[in-house]
Amino acid sequence: MLECLDHNGIQEVLVINRRSIELQHPKLKEVLLSDFSNLEAIKEQLTGYDACFYCMGVSALGLNEKKYTDITFEITRVFADILYGLNPHMTFNYVSGAGTDSSEQGTTMWARVKGKTENYVLNKGFKTAYAFRPGFIIPERGIKSGTAWYNAVYTLIRPLFPLFKRSNTVTTTTKIGLAMINSLFKISDITYLENKDINHMSQL
Repeated sequence: MLECLDHNGIQEVLVINRRSIELQHPKLKEVLLSDFSNLEAIKEQLTGYDACFYCMGVSALGLNEKKYTDITFEITRVFADILYGLNPHMTFNYVSGAGTDSSEQGTTMWARVKGKTENYVLNKGFKTAYAFRPGFIIPERGIKSGTAWYNAVYTLIRPLFPLFKRSNTVTTTTKIGLAMINSLFKISDITYLENKDINHMSQL
């Protein structure tokens, strides 16, 4: 979001959240929606957009497959269906994760569900669609994870961030944002973007 607000090629940003991010910016619009499966309620506010950067997700820890599927696949399906109906020429970027199982047949539950979700988005028919599969991400510009133990780990290893940034297998929140923006203007022949691909696309 921060990269989009700073980028001259982006005219407007719509953020759909359960809770307000409490940020004011001339480009920014925010819609609060308590139940993401009820996207029809705000459908009229979704017209006129050229891209969706779908970044919502939860940890699979403590969730059974049905609950994780409801959150990860079903809600994404609702977004993809409605946005495709409004603008099939849209670019849809789905943030997945390293290790996702596109075959949907593996033994790891979260990887199967993520793979099913990727497959649905990529086969929906959007003008372009990408599955972003980041691994280790360094937070920048004050970004904090919604998962408390992630933040604890980041605090411990922060002195090593400069060293990690030298590796092409590590990416940052800034590079992910720039890669998503660049995907709107320069089509890549790589559909599944891992950290090294994200880093490359961020520099196009």
